[in-house]
Amino acid sequence: MTSTERSIAAAEAHSAHNYHPLPVVVAYAEGAWMTDVEGRRYLDMLAGYSALNFGHGNRRLINAAKAQLDRVTLTSRAFHHDRFAEFCTELAALCGKDMVLPMNTGAEAVETAVKTARKWGYKVKGVPDGRAKIVVAADNFHGRTTTIISFSTDEEARADYGPYTPGFEIVPYGDLAALEEAVDDDTVAVLLEPIQGEAGVLVPPAGYLPGVRRLTAERGVLFIADEIQSGLGRTGRTFACDHEDVVPDMYVLGKALGGGVVPVSAVVASREILGVYRPGEHGSTFGGNPLACAVALEVITMLKSGEFQQRATELGEHLHQELNLLVGGGAVEAVRGRGLWAGVDIAPSHGTGRQISERLMERRVLVKDTHGSTIRIAPPLVISKEDLDWGLDQLRAVLGS
Repeated sequence: MTSTERSIAAAEAHSAHNYHPLPVVVAYAEGAWMTDVEGRRYLDMLAGYSALNFGHGNRRLINAAKAQLDRVTLTSRAFHHDRFAEFCTELAALCGKDMVLPMNTGAEAVETAVKTARKWGYKVKGVPDGRAKIVVAADNFHGRTTTIISFSTDEEARADYGPYTPGFEIVPYGDLAALEEAVDDDTVAVLLEPIQGEAGVLVPPAGYLPGVRRLTAERGVLFIADEIQSGLGRTGRTFACDHEDVVPDMYVLGKALGGGVVPVSAVVASREILGVYRPGEHGSTFGGNPLACAVALEVITMLKSGEFQQRATELGEHLHQELNLLVGGGAVEAVRGRGLWAGVDIAPSHGTGRQISERLMERRVLVKDTHGSTIRIAPPLVISKEDLDWGLDQLRAVLGS
């Protein structure tokens, strides 16, 4: 057996089969490239579902982590530490908000947003106890906790985990009329992804997000934007909402906030919203720890320069121009996305998304499929144009285009 085969066999024998990874075993990574245990190099065109926006082993982030490792890594929130205030201040400023509630994973941040919206609804809006409702979109992906999968329409994520948490109403994504009909006096929030990632990088119709903002403001309902995948530079702006000059009441952030180094997530909102909490009502032992704050502060500093948003804009325009040339040739049925983020629908005659991903892996390019026929392309924002073009050449070769 090869090193790859031995490693995969051991993983299959001793880990739960809750993922179906491509058969590659990564041992080292730098920038947009990963090297496996056999010494083969692969171009990373997934970037950890946007957690690695700044590339593998980014020296600024690694140096920030190393410096903090020598000082203090965890205090718990039982005590203050000297990186916490700066992190909260800088992240709040990046978002144009007042307060930050830090957690660790994206799912934890979404759970926090749900709890916050309900608490705000009871304490500020005056919704009768136990009746708070949150409106969400079909085909959403916000995480995999029992509460979150309760408002999923993906049966693979949802089946066999009931009973499900009540308090959510699902409407079609992009349908403003359906959303308006769903919002009632007990509605405390509308929770949406500005671009639906897991669904295949679905961009809503122009005017939809401004319409959601207008409706929620008029009806006294919080607009919560889940920017865990779409935010922090991926689409060419700091937040995907920025493309339509929309400012939600609450940002839910994760993935790239930790730079692919440590898990960092946060809910960011106004003082009126996050001010509903009192000590002991919500928390996390690791949330806002010194190591996480040190890395996230460097991420925020990098985003403030605008360099990465500009790269995503320029390379994203090139990516979509090249991908759109494939539509109509028989192999690709549709391309969607924004910035350095694309969903490519493969014609059934050319294979499933999984099969195309495997064929690309054989040509040393790593992507991931979703919903059967779609592959997602989301390289690190540090990728060079030459490497991006090489990756696209491999896609054309696989598709026979």
